[in-house]
Amino acid sequence: MSRAIVIGSGFGGLALAIRLQSAGIDTTILEARDKPGGRAYYWERDGFTFDAGPTVITDPACLQELWALSGSDMAADVLLEPVQPFYRLNWPDGTNFDYTNDDSVLMAEIAKLDPADVAGYKRFLDYSAGVYHEGYEKLGHVAFLDFASMIKAAPALAKYQAWRSVYSMVSSFVKSEKLREALSFHTLLVGGNPMTTSAIYALIHKLERDGGVWFARGGTNRLVAGMVKLFERLGGTIRLGDAVTQIETLGDRVTAVRTASGWRQECDTVAANGDIVHTYRDLLSGSNSARRSAAKLERKKFSPSLFVVHFGIKGTWPGIPHHMILFGPRYKGLLADIYDNGVVSEDFSLYLHHPTVTDPSLAPEGCSTFYALAPVPHQGKFPEDWERIKPILEKRILDEVGRRLIPDIHERIVTKFSYSPADFSRDLNAHLGSAFSLEPVLTQSAWFRVHNRDDAIPNLYFVGAGTHPGAGIPGVVGSAKATAALMLEDARR
Repeated sequence: MSRAIVIGSGFGGLALAIRLQSAGIDTTILEARDKPGGRAYYWERDGFTFDAGPTVITDPACLQELWALSGSDMAADVLLEPVQPFYRLNWPDGTNFDYTNDDSVLMAEIAKLDPADVAGYKRFLDYSAGVYHEGYEKLGHVAFLDFASMIKAAPALAKYQAWRSVYSMVSSFVKSEKLREALSFHTLLVGGNPMTTSAIYALIHKLERDGGVWFARGGTNRLVAGMVKLFERLGGTIRLGDAVTQIETLGDRVTAVRTASGWRQECDTVAANGDIVHTYRDLLSGSNSARRSAAKLERKKFSPSLFVVHFGIKGTWPGIPHHMILFGPRYKGLLADIYDNGVVSEDFSLYLHHPTVTDPSLAPEGCSTFYALAPVPHQGKFPEDWERIKPILEKRILDEVGRRLIPDIHERIVTKFSYSPADFSRDLNAHLGSAFSLEPVLTQSAWFRVHNRDDAIPNLYFVGAGTHPGAGIPGVVGSAKATAALMLEDARR
């Protein structure tokens, strides 16, 4: 293998390209948008910098490893700063819960909700440590290419009752409903419903406790920029603003890639970091096996989408932490509306991102940058006109933030804009406008997910949220490690 093409410059695509280039393989990244990052895009408006997301950085060691491949130091390109508390959780009755890995603080927070749950939490922590070891350390960076690999993993999955949901497992340890929500909401950050996502995802709690929650100085976009800088320093090439229109095949082999500008490059191998349905259905339309794969994928369950309101306002807010979860009056019912019923409810739960409390440079002096994110059904469940809905939902979300945190929010706004499922679909070719690709239920995980190497086209690979292990920065960076190992092993053969 001498020439590789990576389609898409999300975290997974960048991490894979860095690994390949570090190993001496001439690698080109092709990106349709004008900036790298995929979902980690950003905008600059009226002096404010807005990260599109993701904004929660965990397991920094998996990122530092990318620089270490070439003997470099990540700190030379990216400054990561710890965030404390990790999140402040807030309920409509005014209850706050500061979620942290400072044990003395955390135990006091749990005791405020229910003193009896302190012991239960400690048992949950032991459980989380176990699934972290089995599900992340042992399996999170290894490809599942055949069913035998699932059989091999089955005893560990059975030991930790992987068939149960995260919420169900958490509920077996603690009794406070608020604490149950506090310990199960994390799956929403990777597109999973706490009521149906495998209990294995409780590993996220251990991942955060051990590795912390971090912020890249200047925004997540600076982490992307640092990865691009490393890749180019290694000799890699990135082409921006030129969408791939076709992956050419001959028989069972990928042979070349074409873009919208007419650029064409022959290659030995291709790795797709874009949407999995778009890749199989549109880019590989000349392949019979790919068309069959696309048809199968379209029948699967996809994660919901997001509605995000970005706003820059006058004033600074030292009392509002970097990350907040504003729970609504319902938990189970709201999740059912989003995942099952296809309803944009009157109520909602919000993730509020407030980066200027950590880095004031992201806004003009005396101002603050925020975004408020609400999970919403994907377009397959809610096929409505989002341009019509946008201003209505935007106002309701801002009203809620105002009611709970910033009373005169509308008078303070300097600039604002929203991002909807239709934007995910248009800008990212996201199937149904899904924000996280396949829903991470047990029957769509590991071997049941899109394989890191295609079964029928042996020089076609996948990286990112749609393949194993799934969404989130640690997930897609882990997928890059698994996919790179396959590609380098195939190259040696």
